[in-house]
Amino acid sequence: MTAYDLARVTPDAPRFGRKAAALATLAAQGLRIPEGFVLDASACDAFHATGAGRLPAEVDRSLQKALSALEQRTGLVLGDAERPLLLALRSSPPVDLPGTLDTVLDLGLSEDLLPGLAARGGERFAWDTWRRFIEGFGDLVLGVHYTQLSRATQEFLAEEGEGAAVETLAVDRLRALCRHLVATVERHGLSFPRDPREQIRLAVAAAYRAWNGHRARYFRVAHGLGDQGLPIVLQRMAFGNLDGASGVGTAHTRCPTTGERAVKGIWRPTEQAAPGDRGAALEGQDDDTLSTRAPAAWEALAADVRRLEASAADMLDVTFIVEAGSLWYVDHRPARRTGQAAVQVVVDLVEEGVIDRAEALRRIDPRELEGILRPVIAPDARRAVLARGLDASPGAACGRVVFKASEVREAFERQEPTILVRVETTPEDIQGMTLAAGVLTARGGQTSHAAVIARGMGKPAIVGCSSLHVDLSRELFYAGDAVVRRGDWITIDGGTGEVMEGKVDMLAPRTDAGAMATLLGWADEVARLEVRANADTGADATRARQLGAVGIGLCRTEHMFFQADALRAIRRMILADDPRARQRALQDVLPIQRAIFREIFQAMDGLPVCIRLLDPPLHEFLPGRHEELGAVAQELDVPPDRLRARLAELSESNPMLGHRGVRVGVTTPDVYRTQVRALFEAACDLTREGVVVVPEIMVPLVALPAELERVRALVVETAETVMASYGTSIRYEVGTMIELPRACVLAERVAAHADFFSFGTNDLTQMVWGLSRDDLGKFFPDYQRAGLWSDAPTTVFDVEGVGPFVQLGVDGGRRGRP
Repeated sequence: MTAYDLARVTPDAPRFGRKAAALATLAAQGLRIPEGFVLDASACDAFHATGAGRLPAEVDRSLQKALSALEQRTGLVLGDAERPLLLALRSSPPVDLPGTLDTVLDLGLSEDLLPGLAARGGERFAWDTWRRFIEGFGDLVLGVHYTQLSRATQEFLAEEGEGAAVETLAVDRLRALCRHLVATVERHGLSFPRDPREQIRLAVAAAYRAWNGHRARYFRVAHGLGDQGLPIVLQRMAFGNLDGASGVGTAHTRCPTTGERAVKGIWRPTEQAAPGDRGAALEGQDDDTLSTRAPAAWEALAADVRRLEASAADMLDVTFIVEAGSLWYVDHRPARRTGQAAVQVVVDLVEEGVIDRAEALRRIDPRELEGILRPVIAPDARRAVLARGLDASPGAACGRVVFKASEVREAFERQEPTILVRVETTPEDIQGMTLAAGVLTARGGQTSHAAVIARGMGKPAIVGCSSLHVDLSRELFYAGDAVVRRGDWITIDGGTGEVMEGKVDMLAPRTDAGAMATLLGWADEVARLEVRANADTGADATRARQLGAVGIGLCRTEHMFFQADALRAIRRMILADDPRARQRALQDVLPIQRAIFREIFQAMDGLPVCIRLLDPPLHEFLPGRHEELGAVAQELDVPPDRLRARLAELSESNPMLGHRGVRVGVTTPDVYRTQVRALFEAACDLTREGVVVVPEIMVPLVALPAELERVRALVVETAETVMASYGTSIRYEVGTMIELPRACVLAERVAAHADFFSFGTNDLTQMVWGLSRDDLGKFFPDYQRAGLWSDAPTTVFDVEGVGPFVQLGVDGGRRGRP
């Protein structure tokens, strides 16, 4: 048997899917749901196993038996002219997924049955329902795209005269519109089956085909659902278009924006389809509110959803239909909400005695906390998505499109927000990134230059947006069929990776963190791990400490070179022809780094700060684009040919595997010596002032124990010299970042020269996998669709493949230095 009465479904049985389980729960709570049944996942499996494109005999027999039982329960009959039974088909996957078939309404209807409908709600209701069925069945089941049917409707209305609308057509003209739509479908060689059971068979088969389509399969793999079949719910129609006291809506048990304990939501009177983000309020004095149109239904709804929330112990979205003032429920699920609302709701639920603190902590995805600290898209905002990329740095931003960092500054001075759009960013873009509202790149991964810098700045960013074609020479980009030019407005959501057209409504970040402070306080009470932050500036360090960090785990000193003065100085150092010129350039770097170290140490007074010496290859500090060479050469007062020649010398086939990290410290020791001097001068200054400085100096990319031995000696010599000149003594440690497989294998010998190890799992992952984070996006979607990867190895730690290398490093390190 594959068909089950909804009232008898076991809510936690996976073969029935989420929507059927929700309906069963509603029924168990004593709330009215339209009578119906569910075809479990095995029916879908059987359909695809035959490969015939139609329902197998055993599935059809079970379906027909369930339909007959439904006729007996409702007193309505399929195809009956006086008491027609019409059905709604709803897909019921285990989780809500894109790519599944939308709800098909009014199944079983034909023009022959309209008199029976008219007897119930009038001729206009009957013909309006027939029109909706033509559009829905024609698009979803017969495959006539909804745009063609919409165009046919607009053509008809244009002939009716200016201002004509479907809602205001007289009955005879509505009848004519329906026949015009039928003719549109028939022009495609298709027709509407008059047999209601055949309509149902076709709709069920269409749902199964969609479930096995490219888009649904992609999202199934992403959610780890594999080849599980699709359950389908079939229910008697409840008509939201019956009269003025009818409609369909969604109620939130609390405000999805703030978490306030009040029933909110929208509904659409005289409609059948779910309201989405458009509709009237549930309560109010306006003529279209539910409380005005159907006051008894509103009072019942408010009471019912509060009872549902108490039972679920969570904020819910509840979908309902009002039919001539009578209330029916068709779905409920945990509510979508902003990060601010998510935190407020769990804190309130604890204070109300509904859940305990441990459950509150389990319910919060840490990423939701970003919604409190950064701007986010308003939940009810209308959005036209142009493209999707990787969610590199959370928060939302709206601004005019610019393609050059210099133009960002000009717009900033005019107080105009901008989104900096690049193919990919380089250090030359830092000043623009600093002033832009957000960053969008066509290339790059989660740890690309744009992603890392934007996250460090707290700047919304989307990277790896491969569907974006950026034309810098014409100052525009293509996104599908859309062309976006310099100066056009766009909105980006760094939390979802969505690029949207125009200005989209946003919510400002909260200036007070009341509920979040409460939640973090609960977390501190039960925490087994302490957390250090990544911070490269004093402001970052201050914020990290406010949010509970117990130190800085990674201070990336290369980011300090991205300031304009420091960038000029490091470029002069790179271009220096002799040691004296190099030393003069580094003397300009020294006070800049010293000032930044001072700010960080001061903010972390008494807490450890782990400082990574220069890691990237030197060419990253030089312009990467030909059109910028002239400007940079002029700024540095060097011939362009000299700059071009130096770039050629530094060029590498794969810079990630080349002259970077400790290798720069070995070949150009003055760079590391200057950094160590800057940090110890800052530390000694503050120590004299009573600030407790706890520095940890970390050497990156070590592969040879001898490399670390040499650089450690340099660090110790420089530190001791500075402390002696200041007459101070500071306890410090020297360690290394383990990010090469060889260092893991030789960890026992490396540990002889290290006070600590820090595992750089980003580079270690890339080395173990033999892939580049920046190129992963080119083939990762294909791997994901094929079911080979559900998550990219650069975003979720690979316990199975990278984990053993970390274990080697830990075990070896502790043998070498217990």
